[in-house]
Amino acid sequence: MWSPSAVLTSKVSDAIADAFGDDLRGADPVLRPSQFADLQSNAALPLAKRVGMAPRDVAQRIVEHLRVDDVCAKVEISGPGFINLTLSDDWIARQVSSAATDARHGVPQEEPQRVVIDYSAPNVAKEMHVGHLRTTVVGDALARVLEYLGHTVIRQNHIGDWGTPFGMLIEHLLDVGEGSEEARAVETDPNAFYQTARVKFDTDPSFATRSRSRVVALQAGDSETLRLWDELVELSKHYFNAIYSRLGITLTDADLAGESTYNHDLGRVCEELEASGIATMSDGALCVFLEGYTGREGKPLPLIIRKSDGGYGYGTTDLAAVRHRVRTLHAERLIYVIGAPQSLHLNMVWETARKAGWLPPDITPVHVQIGNVLGEDRKILKTRSGAPLRLMALLDEAVATARAAIDQDRPEVDEATRAALAPKVGIGAVKYADLSVGHDSEYVFDLERMVALNGNTSRYLQYAAARIRSIFRGSGTGADDVIAQVKIVEPGERALALKLLSFGEVVSEVGSELEPHRLCTYLFDLAQTFSVFYEQCPVLKAEPQLRTSRLALCALSMHALVTGLDLLGIESPETM
Repeated sequence: MWSPSAVLTSKVSDAIADAFGDDLRGADPVLRPSQFADLQSNAALPLAKRVGMAPRDVAQRIVEHLRVDDVCAKVEISGPGFINLTLSDDWIARQVSSAATDARHGVPQEEPQRVVIDYSAPNVAKEMHVGHLRTTVVGDALARVLEYLGHTVIRQNHIGDWGTPFGMLIEHLLDVGEGSEEARAVETDPNAFYQTARVKFDTDPSFATRSRSRVVALQAGDSETLRLWDELVELSKHYFNAIYSRLGITLTDADLAGESTYNHDLGRVCEELEASGIATMSDGALCVFLEGYTGREGKPLPLIIRKSDGGYGYGTTDLAAVRHRVRTLHAERLIYVIGAPQSLHLNMVWETARKAGWLPPDITPVHVQIGNVLGEDRKILKTRSGAPLRLMALLDEAVATARAAIDQDRPEVDEATRAALAPKVGIGAVKYADLSVGHDSEYVFDLERMVALNGNTSRYLQYAAARIRSIFRGSGTGADDVIAQVKIVEPGERALALKLLSFGEVVSEVGSELEPHRLCTYLFDLAQTFSVFYEQCPVLKAEPQLRTSRLALCALSMHALVTGLDLLGIESPETM
């Protein structure tokens, strides 16, 4: 355990138990950074009422029982009863030396859980647009972090691959011919295929009739119709994978779990809910009415399980997905990375599944709510014509903008290197912009700012990692070969060492709180702290023992930056 806050939280908790009894051991000993010391505890303030003493007297009792001589250089009481703790340089040096030789550099291996995470979810034969960007990028970062912490992560890409639109899509496929150029366009420009089919459906009555009949055949399991449907899905897979490859997303075909996955179970879902009295008939539809959910004029809001025409909706499919993820995938944790507007729907699905006994009490599903991406006008980002912005076009623009910035900032770099850097910088910039703000927050999409070399951008972090690599090239020593006891001599060394000791704690927080922006904030702070260290503390020109110590700090900094960026799904080029 190298995290200063974790170590001191434990010691303050022990001191509270020794001073006031073991039943008060957990009395909120949380420590936070302070301008007066490395860490500050306000444990005495809430504890004062419980023990009937003045806060400063409580703080004094805690300090009297605090065993931190091996950790702290100074402990003081300030204000109404705050406990300020200043860590000793020797303790910091020992901990960071130990972290440097640890294979995981301070990131804990947690008790493993089976985590099912639902993210991305594009539609077959439709273009992915900017609305799919955040759920894909945030979900993938969370999957990476949870795996790194030791959990078994089961990705579920709940694609839209079923429903009435497939009648017209299949008929249009037959019209243009399987294997035709227009059919293959689904792999690169699915919107054109979909929109052409839609126009025909709206303007050609015979085509509309054929499409409706094809839907019936699809839902009845007609083998030829299913073959054609499967061809559309296959073409769309190529398109999805092109996007995922460009974004560096870890989803594969094996993770596809679309709406069609649950077709066989939808009838049983309805039967069980109706038999248990959870679902009842209303205006010809089978519905679940949950207490506390109301719509307009206070009328009960239904979760429709089976429509009046006998068809199934999203609610049915999502309930079947919950059953599958718990019963078959044996999920111990359920995470849904989905747009914020779906919150009501998901809560109704989960409460229904809970009432039906499909969602055990020990599993609490979490909705990682995704906010909107805005344009400069602070409205949802769209094209000038008002259409949703195509994701591939957005990525093209990001790479082009990055290339222009690199050309301007680094004209001395050869053409091949600049060409190779552009996609790493451009794609990294788009992903980092998504991840560096709260996932439920809106943000303004500004490519010029995103690819800037200064400020809280992925390019700044990539540059920081590349600069450390250049230090090791100049040292003639590999970062993995540096073995040294770190010495704390200068303030810049102390600040950097302290920042490095909290890396594992931050990664754990991202896994528990499901908030990637915490890692972004940490990496930006680390890069800034390293910059100050590098300015104040010469590395390669220092005397031998100090040089080795500072190289160890450089190695640990590089590992944290590269590992942190990788957990966010962002590349770290060797040179920038």
